[in-house]
Amino acid sequence: MTHSFVLRIPDAELEPEPLDPERIVSGTPEVTGKVVWESEDGRQLRGIWQITPGVVTDFEADELFVVISGSATVEVEGGPTLTVGPGDMAVLRAGDRTTWTVHETLRKVYAISL
Repeated sequence: MTHSFVLRIPDAELEPEPLDPERIVSGTPEVTGKVVWESEDGRQLRGIWQITPGVVTDFEADELFVVISGSATVEVEGGPTLTVGPGDMAVLRAGDRTTWTVHETLRKVYAISL
């Protein structure tokens, strides 16, 4: 069982998360992250994720996230285009196909349900 904790998000050290080259549309984006909590069944995740500028595609899970720093435009196939920056909260649905255009290194905290 994990105990209650506090973590300073802007200063948190993140680990490299290799990005599938087939998902890179342009640029040389690099992803880092850290899962800070996971449910016993592995279906709920809480963490921090960061990506450097570039354009990538993704296939989403149910996710709520809050942007801590940076900015991006997230195009949801067949849906809205979301412009996110510091302080913005966004919700993505499981199955959404997205294209992320990262304008400046983006750091977010997330809650994902698988």
